[in-house]
Amino acid sequence: MSATYGYKRTVVGAHYGWRDFLVQRITAVLIGVFTLLVLWKLLFTSGPIGYDTWAGIFAPQWMKALTFSVIVAVIWHAWVGVCSVWYDYAKPAGLRLVLQALSIIWLVSCGGWAVQVLWRL
Repeated sequence: MSATYGYKRTVVGAHYGWRDFLVQRITAVLIGVFTLLVLWKLLFTSGPIGYDTWAGIFAPQWMKALTFSVIVAVIWHAWVGVCSVWYDYAKPAGLRLVLQALSIIWLVSCGGWAVQVLWRL
């Protein structure tokens, strides 16, 4: 008879990935809705689609706020995905730490660049 037979197995961890699961789903929905909104605006725009059209779509303050929220959602979505890859495939803890730090630097840089582009319009 096994020493663990008849006993509850104790699993260590906090919520077993539930938060990451919800973050991936919620951010994906937000990104999808935003994409549909931008496509809707583009499809019902008359005339050629150039810089003025794009600037007009993103000019209202509510659209800038929504776009900023989507930028944050994309960064969070990417972070959860990349972090999962590093945990699965980068086994040495030191390597995983370096890869995660580089990922954070890259994602924050991309987010800063996206916000800069957004507020230049």
